[in-house]
Amino acid sequence: MSRIGFISTRFAGNDGVSLETRKWVSVLNDLGHECCFFAGESDWPEAQSYVLPEAHFNHPHVRSLTAELFDDYRRHPDTSSAIKQLQDHLKKHLQSFLRQFEPQILIVENALALPMHIPLGLAITELVAETAIPVIAHHHDFTWERERFAVGAASDYLRAAFPPTLPSIRHVVINSNAQHQLSLNAGVSSTIIPNVMDFDHPPLSPDGYADDLRAELAIQPDKYLLLQPTRIVQRKRIELSVELARRLELECVLLVSHEAGDEGHQYQEYLQAYADLMGVRILFAADRFRFQRTRVNGIKLYSLADAYNQANLVTYPSLIEGFGNAFLEAVYYRRPLLMNSYVIFKMDIQPKGFRFVTFDDYIDQGCVERARQILQNPELTREMVDHNFDLGQRYFSYNILENHLRTILLEVHGLVA
Repeated sequence: MSRIGFISTRFAGNDGVSLETRKWVSVLNDLGHECCFFAGESDWPEAQSYVLPEAHFNHPHVRSLTAELFDDYRRHPDTSSAIKQLQDHLKKHLQSFLRQFEPQILIVENALALPMHIPLGLAITELVAETAIPVIAHHHDFTWERERFAVGAASDYLRAAFPPTLPSIRHVVINSNAQHQLSLNAGVSSTIIPNVMDFDHPPLSPDGYADDLRAELAIQPDKYLLLQPTRIVQRKRIELSVELARRLELECVLLVSHEAGDEGHQYQEYLQAYADLMGVRILFAADRFRFQRTRVNGIKLYSLADAYNQANLVTYPSLIEGFGNAFLEAVYYRRPLLMNSYVIFKMDIQPKGFRFVTFDDYIDQGCVERARQILQNPELTREMVDHNFDLGQRYFSYNILENHLRTILLEVHGLVA
């Protein structure tokens, strides 16, 4: 048995990084490895976690520093000093994490790719340079993929740590375009490991727990439930899901299951106003969903699986995605999907033969009619989702992930189950 340490800003909630980390940990545990976690927030057991609030990208001090770095072209000396001070503080705690848990290898989840927390990325890079501990840097999003990081006063930090190019770091990306761009921008090679679902263990049949979900959310039984299973950020283009709900000319409710995240709440306010204008009922229900079922202060909370099982159609009009958790989840839970043909979908997913209602940039009338046909024809829907599940099992199962992890662990540290 080997111990593997995961590092990120958070391991909590239903964001893509946290969800994929759970899948990696599940496979690593099955291979006989033990995992521990360093983050600003953690859903993992306390005995396995080293939680430092300052490691979270949403910590007030970190948010202030990020704003100072990307809201101006010039960096104030006080900002540089504050970043160095926080970097040193984080590095000391990372060293304590290594002493306490003694991991033989580190897996860094997106903290060396997207500069949501620059002092943490710098601290990790410096620690790795000094210890030469083997690292798998699992990159989900890169700086050059986000407009908000295109201009600022952090270019020296970005070149140093987002991502770093150290000999003990092995880079993993989730799609072929990221592999190409990483090579162009940083001059390093990488391994592609796609996002996965446990297709060899299909979801359990409904057990009655979520029978009251619609009633709890005041959704009438005769209404079609459109599920938008993404965070509320602009690149998800949720306004197109609102438009679809209006143009279907059916009794629909649009349920958004995730929170606003790291980009503020102005977009959510816009969506509510737009839905009111369009005469569409939109539910922002992140407070009622968790990764697993639970109760908080006596209030019944549902799992993400419950949301999918209640949905009649999944909407996914994102402009940009690193891979697409909502795509995989819809396939796994056998739900029809309407989605934009974003670049990675066209390159890495569509050629495999999946059947969805797709559009390019905007929803045309033909797309609306196909979506309406799916909602009103259960037999057509069943044939489509069964076909997609079989392809998901072939290309994006845990077996695929296990084979990749066996290989990369052997390469970086000679660890193999």
